[in-house]
Amino acid sequence: MTLFVALALLAAFVSFVCSIVVWKLGLRFKLYPQIRDRDVHTRPTPRLGGIAIFIGILAAFGAAWLVSTLSQTRFAIVSIIFENPAQVLAILGAALMIVLLGVADDLWDLDWMTKLAGQFIAAGLVAWQGVSIVSLPIGGISVGSSWMSAVVTVFAIVLVMNAVNFIDGLDGLVTGVALIANGVFFLYTYLLVQQTSPFNYFNLASLIAVVLVGALAGFLPINWHPAKMFMGDAGALLVGLLMATSAIAVTGQINPAAVGIEDLFAAFIPIILPFAVLVIPLLDFGLAVVRRLRAGKSPFSADRKHLHHRLLDMGHSHLHAVLIFYGWTAVVSIGCLLTYVLPVYLGTSARWALAFIGVGFVVCAVVTLAPLGRRKRITVAAEEAPVEGGEAAHLAGADELAAADEHLVEPAGDAEAAPVQSPRPPNGAR
Repeated sequence: MTLFVALALLAAFVSFVCSIVVWKLGLRFKLYPQIRDRDVHTRPTPRLGGIAIFIGILAAFGAAWLVSTLSQTRFAIVSIIFENPAQVLAILGAALMIVLLGVADDLWDLDWMTKLAGQFIAAGLVAWQGVSIVSLPIGGISVGSSWMSAVVTVFAIVLVMNAVNFIDGLDGLVTGVALIANGVFFLYTYLLVQQTSPFNYFNLASLIAVVLVGALAGFLPINWHPAKMFMGDAGALLVGLLMATSAIAVTGQINPAAVGIEDLFAAFIPIILPFAVLVIPLLDFGLAVVRRLRAGKSPFSADRKHLHHRLLDMGHSHLHAVLIFYGWTAVVSIGCLLTYVLPVYLGTSARWALAFIGVGFVVCAVVTLAPLGRRKRITVAAEEAPVEGGEAAHLAGADELAAADEHLVEPAGDAEAAPVQSPRPPNGAR
């Protein structure tokens, strides 16, 4: 654990320093797009945070490799990861491809087909070098061939990358959500390896997760509202790539025929946890694709109807909307972790984890829907106020949501009445 913490701190430090440098260079050379009607921010802001995050990750991987070569007696366990350097190089190579692709998109606005092709190539590189789904712990289902394994892996990675990118629309949103999710996932992989290999706690999935946590923690101060710099497509796609890869590095290598029922339940969690944490991004992704296809548009075209936009339109402030996403992420991810920790380490029933998730859902739902109740009370009070007095007009004017509603109204049946001004959503989201 000490080495994991040290690598996370190194990634955080390097990411933070590089974030400041990239931010200042972005302002100096005006490396930022113009403000659009759909944007939440009000001043030009660089979108190059993915560069700083990648450099932090690269520094931590380099330090881990250096430790494995210089201290083979004390840290011999680290060398296990680098016994197959092709996998590590493939992951870092794919990450570099995604960062370059994202930076090009943030600066020059690439078309969606070019971006999607680049994502498939990067995911294919990871699958080609063996980080792939060879089996699924679902009733003994195994992927039948290496070709099918590669196809399933590539599509899974691309799906997660785009799901993460779709919610990148508010300051600190993806950074905090991914930090919480990967922090919980690191704890799970670390505890799981303790059970399966008591003398070696070091593994590729844990390394990816903890390094990503460190890099995101270093970037968060620059990305916190009001953000000085966004992570852009480079950062969001990079986060999605590494989250998918770390999950595959655990789940995809499990042989369902070689584990018992109790171990099989534990093996489900690497599948459940990443997708449970990404329920909101995946839901947003699915709704956006359906919405755009029904409108006769490309599924990768932009609009202002993502879930984070709807939270703002409900009356939540920018910060409150981000914290609501954090809350949902924490409830789902920690709840999934407890379903493993409580029975294995505390000997208690997993029902307490379900109770935690249920209570958390209720609390998050109440906080999420609170502005609607407030608005209804204002509307009722305005209707009951005396017409002669100025109280009704005062109450009606006090509803700050009215402006948002009026802004959202679009003429029905006239696609040209509200033209899309730009093919890009706020902060690099899709």
